[in-house]
Amino acid sequence: MGVAKVWRYSCGVLANTQKQHFFFSCWLWRRPISCTKVCGFMLFALGLISLFTGYVASNLELYSQRLAKGAWFYKQDGDAPIDIWKSRYSTSYYGCSERGPRFASAVNVRSSNGYLLIATSGGLNQQRTGITDAVVVARILNATLVVPELDHHSFWKDDSDFFDIFDVKWFISYLAKDVTVVKRVPEKVMRLMGKPPYTMRVPRKSEPEYYVDQVLPVLLKRRVLQLTKFDFRLANDLDEELQKLRCRVNYHALRFTKPIRNFGQKLVVRMRKMARRFVAVHLRFEPDMLAFSGCYYGGGDKERNELAEIRKRWATLPELIPDEERTRGRCPLTPHEVGLMLRALGFKNDTYLYVASGEVYGGEKTLQPLKELFPNFYTKEIVAGDELKPFLPYSSRLAAIDYVVCDESDVFVTNNNGNMAKILAGSRRYMGHKRTIRPNAKRLSALFQARNKMDWDTFSRKVKSCQSGFMGEPEEVRLGRGEFHEYPSSCICKTPFNHSNFIEKYNNHTPSANPSLLDSRYRYIRNSSDLDDKILQKLY
Repeated sequence: MGVAKVWRYSCGVLANTQKQHFFFSCWLWRRPISCTKVCGFMLFALGLISLFTGYVASNLELYSQRLAKGAWFYKQDGDAPIDIWKSRYSTSYYGCSERGPRFASAVNVRSSNGYLLIATSGGLNQQRTGITDAVVVARILNATLVVPELDHHSFWKDDSDFFDIFDVKWFISYLAKDVTVVKRVPEKVMRLMGKPPYTMRVPRKSEPEYYVDQVLPVLLKRRVLQLTKFDFRLANDLDEELQKLRCRVNYHALRFTKPIRNFGQKLVVRMRKMARRFVAVHLRFEPDMLAFSGCYYGGGDKERNELAEIRKRWATLPELIPDEERTRGRCPLTPHEVGLMLRALGFKNDTYLYVASGEVYGGEKTLQPLKELFPNFYTKEIVAGDELKPFLPYSSRLAAIDYVVCDESDVFVTNNNGNMAKILAGSRRYMGHKRTIRPNAKRLSALFQARNKMDWDTFSRKVKSCQSGFMGEPEEVRLGRGEFHEYPSSCICKTPFNHSNFIEKYNNHTPSANPSLLDSRYRYIRNSSDLDDKILQKLY
């Protein structure tokens, strides 16, 4: 009922009652109330209701987060603030990918169905997903896997081979019980074939049944089969044992070579010497990334023409509307937006940043706002200096060094949802749910656009609300959610009680013992006895 109708109705009732010699009386003073006073009172009440509902609506996100169980940015235990550096629930979970008792051992070369060759595609981390899935496909086909061939023709033009980046001996030995892996097809077999291996390309996200029905008959007939452009060619949801095999490959078997491990760890040690803890930011803001996204960042015709030219490299890319892509949350955050998000979350301007990136579009001008927000700004080029020169011609090896440092950081932040961001997020979940922040770009986009219409406290509160559920907490891992490489739910288990006691004791260790250093030592030194003595002394 509208205000005008309420007003007419109340006056009508009053008129009728006056005709019948009844009066509206106040219980306190027992005297008649005029029609004007009744209408005024009702309008006042409606105003109060409107004011209250408007306030609740404007703060609905805040209330819902405070009421929700386990909300991250509001006080949970009395007045204790939430730790933006480490999840309080991280010690309750651990990575578990052991082979089940019914998971049969790998067949030997003579008993296998043939040799499977894999040609990967894309950059380092896209190829990493392909290698991981290749091992699982070899298991499905009961095939002998030949060490995968890396992509030399992608945008990055890196001629590194598998053994230049990954420890081949470790890869083969670690997977010996799951899949037989050989370095090459025996010459005798190649001579008997008399021609190059048969090649085929499998549809993306193919189910295991497809490999059994369509690929296995070809392998049995040809004995040697090569699958090309092998990236994301296996379904996301698989049997639990196959998912655990994925984890064994990705988080254990794919170990970087000794030079890469040592050099990456050296950069970690240097960052630790400057600060007790640091944040690693994977900043994908290279021209190819922006061109592929189809987004626009305010650079006028110059930007539009340059990125449009790069987009021509991908003939199958559809025409995109930049504003729609931004609304959908598909545009990478700018360096400035990353800085604003981190400051709003509570990271102070004396926080040390390690920024992992390639050539940032716009150069120093684009990076300057982030540097002003966080003056302690470092990259591998700054930390390593001239020592980086041997790696400079190889983009994949540089990416591997960044991977090591980002994986070892106290907090990992990304401005995108690319392959490295997803794989590192999965690795950090598997290794103990280390704080991993990925932007809720869909909601943050509108918030950044309205930034100048609100004060800093309001902006900060809304950013925290947006980021709830995007902070790398254990409860974010749900079966069937997202890609398995980012959410390896089948490989994450609840910590037993006695294990919790050990970790609690570990967390309460003397302040001088940095937990992150212990993590670093476990991850990269337990299989690396050849690290320099000086580095080991610094770590210990």
